[in-house]
Amino acid sequence: MNIDEAEARHHLCGALREHAEYVADRWVHLQKEQAALDAGLTEAQLREEADVLVEQLSSGLHGDLAADRLVTAHAGLRQAVTELSLRRARGGAAPSATALAVLALKDALLEAVERRTSDAASLYSAALLINRVLDAAGALSFATYVEGREEIIRRQSRQLLEVSTPVVQLWDRVLAVPLVGTLDTSRTQVVMENLLGAIESSEAQVAIIDITGVPTVDTAVAHHLMQTVNAVRLMGADCFISGIRPPIAQTIAQLGIDLSAIVTRATLSDALEAAIALIASPANRTIPVAAR
Repeated sequence: MNIDEAEARHHLCGALREHAEYVADRWVHLQKEQAALDAGLTEAQLREEADVLVEQLSSGLHGDLAADRLVTAHAGLRQAVTELSLRRARGGAAPSATALAVLALKDALLEAVERRTSDAASLYSAALLINRVLDAAGALSFATYVEGREEIIRRQSRQLLEVSTPVVQLWDRVLAVPLVGTLDTSRTQVVMENLLGAIESSEAQVAIIDITGVPTVDTAVAHHLMQTVNAVRLMGADCFISGIRPPIAQTIAQLGIDLSAIVTRATLSDALEAAIALIASPANRTIPVAAR
């Protein structure tokens, strides 16, 4: 650490010690001017964030960490910036607005240093130090925000998939999954997990996958269906596929997809009737698929 940075730290630490409340209040005011409250944060929440960040910044500056490593290497300061960013990500604020909120602290800190000294050289050194620290904080907040939003999007996508692939109990020990829309790898995984869990909890003997609402069936879709059927069979249950409409049957035949080992029916009601008959006559569980 050179003499200029040491002096800048001295002034900045003194400003934070003597004017911590001013820095926090000023930072909250600057964020309100940037419409930070539009992200769903109350003024009290902004003030709480400000108090924590100012406290951790002061703690970090009293150590011997380099200015450009202070935010990432000081655990308390890193956590304060990370939580600030995640809170805004959940509130729907733009990533640029989140970074600007952190950078707005520069003005508040420099104003606090100006209350302590009017020496131009000291102010210049303090400004350089503040920039180095808070530029790193801005970069961390932006990266954290992006990661947080991606996690929210993944969770919401997963929830939408689960809602769009419900497992319905049609009859005693008979479950059904009515599929609507495209069946891809991610959705197949959700269907499989939900269906296998429901089979285990309800002790179902037959699961019906209804593809009436699936617009097209290609090789990939057929592969996904076969994976699900095989998984259901490993659970000790039978699996039927219903909703085989004429265009779907023609496409499957043209593609040379072999579904001969799977019980298929044109409608869900036909599949339910076959499932009830299968349960009523356990011996039928061993008869050839073509005869069912």
